[in-house]
Amino acid sequence: MAENKTQATGASVEEFLAEHPVRRGDGFRLLALMSGITGEPAQMWGPTIVGFGRYHYKYASGREGDAAAVGFSPRKSSLSLYGLTYGPEAADLLGRLGKHKVGAGCLYVNKLDDVDEAVLAELIRLGYRHVTTALHHG
Repeated sequence: MAENKTQATGASVEEFLAEHPVRRGDGFRLLALMSGITGEPAQMWGPTIVGFGRYHYKYASGREGDAAAVGFSPRKSSLSLYGLTYGPEAADLLGRLGKHKVGAGCLYVNKLDDVDEAVLAELIRLGYRHVTTALHHG
């Protein structure tokens, strides 16, 4: 079975974020917010994802691996946020978040000023807790 393409690396999170002039400010704001809420140090996952914490997944197909519990990537078109939409409370919070889009497991935000940061913080807290305690844990 193929190895997971997105694995933790030893690359510098700060250097990666500094390379994104358009999203640099939001990237460093998310870095502080997510590390403060999760209590986890930031770690690069693959070349473009800043992740916090980890969890082990194993699917019925036999595929398994490790992934960041929550994280983000400062993409050209938007900020991609991972792990925040899985929990049962997410739907209600997303309704109060502000301007965003939801895709397959991702939350997309153009800029942090478009959303309510207190609601985003709650999504991070609940998403992290759900991913590390309920998701793929039987």
